[in-house]
Amino acid sequence: MNRRVFLKGLSLVTMSALFPSLTFGSTPVNLSQVQFDSTLYSNNEAQTIIIYLYGGASELGGNLSNLNEIQEKSQNKYDLNKVTKTTNNFWSQAGGEAMERMLTKGDMKIFRTCFRKDNPTKSHGECTFENQRGLMNIEDPTYGAGIFSTLGKVLVNNSVVHSETILPFLTMEGESGLFSVGPFDVEKFLRPAAMNENLSNPYSRSLNYELYNNTEWNSSPRPQETAISVEMDNLAQSINQNQNIQNAFDKRAELDTFIREQQAKTIPDGIVYPDTSLGKKLKVAIKILTGNPDTKAISLGGGGLGGWDDHSDAVSVYTSRMTDLMNSIEVALAHLEAEGKNNVSIIVFAEFGRNVNLNDSKGWDHGNNQNVYIFGGKDYFNPVGIVGETQLQPTQDNNRLYTEPKANSYTFEPYAVAATIYKMYGVTNPEVLTQGYGAIDAGLFKN
Repeated sequence: MNRRVFLKGLSLVTMSALFPSLTFGSTPVNLSQVQFDSTLYSNNEAQTIIIYLYGGASELGGNLSNLNEIQEKSQNKYDLNKVTKTTNNFWSQAGGEAMERMLTKGDMKIFRTCFRKDNPTKSHGECTFENQRGLMNIEDPTYGAGIFSTLGKVLVNNSVVHSETILPFLTMEGESGLFSVGPFDVEKFLRPAAMNENLSNPYSRSLNYELYNNTEWNSSPRPQETAISVEMDNLAQSINQNQNIQNAFDKRAELDTFIREQQAKTIPDGIVYPDTSLGKKLKVAIKILTGNPDTKAISLGGGGLGGWDDHSDAVSVYTSRMTDLMNSIEVALAHLEAEGKNNVSIIVFAEFGRNVNLNDSKGWDHGNNQNVYIFGGKDYFNPVGIVGETQLQPTQDNNRLYTEPKANSYTFEPYAVAATIYKMYGVTNPEVLTQGYGAIDAGLFKN
């Protein structure tokens, strides 16, 4: 019996006894049980970018270890002129050359055996809800708070983030489960501000002559916030009681100032990002994190890369996306190095992996095993390189062919990504926030 079926069969009273950190009434986790090390938090000064590859990215870009056997057993053969292994079994045409360079510099950690076993669902929605909350579904995968909302509550409870903190969380993908409030009463200043790759304020207001009074218009310089603009905000808030709308108005003026400061920043000579949507977003994200230590985390989604649900014609679209992703990250790491910032990490993962069988539509179906990529963060991460070894499961009747962790290989569930993030920020027992799943280990953390 797997863990999910076992949990579903228990009464809530029994479950509370087995897992005292869970209370299924008002909150899914008990924040009072969190052990927080303020010294570790201060030493790490962690800042994070999450790039979530919606649709479930294939593991093959970062793991062609089993290619020979895959080619033998796949329903359709791969064109080996387009699928070439690098020294460390990355896919050369799918960002593999950039991966090799980042691995050599100690900038990339790749975990090849993030394996969904306790809840082996392959549903996009359920897996994304779970992964972005760091909680396994019991009955409703949307019931918990997102990773960054939970992190924000922990940091507020330990007085390291407060109402004077400048934009602690940002999103460049709009609404995201990473910021779901769930049952928490999340302070307004913890709600993410939205930005795009052009560093334009979605809540900006053009100030023309009609929005100034005579005194303001004749002032030098003219104020950026006028009396009538403030009155408009107050009126709009009184009419619109929706919390998200109120948050937008609260952040409008703050974002105006913040964005002007970011737009004025220059980047070091020689740092040239790819002229793609993702490249532009990473450029903005790195500028913000290097210039504003108050910003703890930014969610990019897979912005500009498109979805990764590659059921057909997979090879060509996948290779171009992975190349864009890895080339952009490589430049971002060079940017961080030029700024002398070793406290910023970039985490890349998805809802699940994919089948390695090439189907009749020349695509891949859903699978259980995926790569988790962690870049940067040298102040608190060791350069563990490549972790985890895979083997092929037997081909099934429906031609599905998956990889799985080898018997003695290090492996973890996707909920460990959330626990890893909590640990980066000073939580010494992150498993109380993830229903018992600990942080990624295998020598990753220095402390």
